[in-house]
Order: sequence, then C-alpha cells, then structure tokens
Amino acid sequence: MAEIKLASEVRTEFGKGAARRIRRADKVPAVVYGHGAEPVHVTLPGHEVLLALRTANVLIGLEIEGKDALVIPKSVQRHPLKGTIEHVDLLTVKRGEKVQVEIAVHAEGDLAPGANLLEYVQSTLLVEAEATHIPESVTVSVAGLDAGDSIVAKDIALPKGSTLAGDEDAIVLQVVAAQAEESSDEAAEGEGAEA
Repeated sequence: MAEIKLASEVRTEFGKGAARRIRRADKVPAVVYGHGAEPVHVTLPGHEVLLALRTANVLIGLEIEGKDALVIPKSVQRHPLKGTIEHVDLLTVKRGEKVQVEIAVHAEGDLAPGANLLEYVQSTLLVEAEATHIPESVTVSVAGLDAGDSIVAKDIALPKGSTLAGDEDAIVLQVVAAQAEESSDEAAEGEGAEA
C-alpha cells in the first residue's frame, strides 16, 4: 500500500466554534495519538483527506511541526446528510509494527442452483498486519455453496503477512434458502378452511 503525504497544522483552538471555522476553510479537525505520547490536535486539508480516506486503512505520512509521523485512520466522523468529513482520529504507527484493523470481505462465485441467498453476517474481518502492509480486503469463494452452508473466519485465506485477530469461529458468510411467499389464492383457501 502506498503512503499518502499530507500537510498538517497544529491547532490551539478547540470547541464547536473553532471546529466550524476550520470546516468553513475546507479543512478537517483531527487528533493524532498513540505510543504513549500526548494527543496532538491538528488541522488537515479537507479535499486531500477526503481523497485519502477513499482507501480503507490508508497509511498517511503527516508532517507535524517539522517532524514526520506515520498514521492510520482509527475513527472517521462524517456529516449524517452531506457525507462530508467532520473529524478524524489518527493512530500513530511505526514501520514494522503490527496493528489490528478491519478489512472488507468480498464474495465471488455462484451459489448452488436453487433459490438461495448469500447473507453477510460480518462484512469485515479483524486482522493483524504490519502497518506498512495492511491489506485492503479479502475475497472468499462461495461457489457451489447451498442453503445451510456457512463460512467461518478461520476458513478464510488471509493475505500474506496477515493473521486473524478476531473470533476464529465467528460466521462471516452463510447461505439461506429464499422464503417463498404464498400466492393470494392459497392464502384465501387457508383462511376459508379455518372459518
């Protein structure tokens, strides 16, 4: 995964009013924390942050007061209607350090013939990977699975360098039979028989 460089400014104003002024200037308030250091409140360029966060678990290189820091997004708050980024929590990481992140699960292949539906019980998996080699997603084959079949976390082949950090027996995907609706004629007959 490529590292994205962003410029940051340390901020000294806090509260709703200051955050609103920052957002009006097309910037995003953020907090950088981790490794036992005091949290640093920064301001990031809005458009660049929006583009960077399109990639899940993106590795960001920040320059904070002349010092370089590697960070990954830990929490992103978005406006409920506009979808704009309101605030970002960034976790400091070091090269070679292992971190726990959630990666997306994608299914491929066709289910067994019949009226079956694929249900995502979990759309992400918690994995541990080196901070500079975080996988974006994992793909699982569901080819030939029939109603009642499921895939648990430990059965999913993870990308090289990643290990499962969550519950290994957790069901991630399952196949369920589609529920057939009664036709209106059968429903009417059933009501007549009861009366």
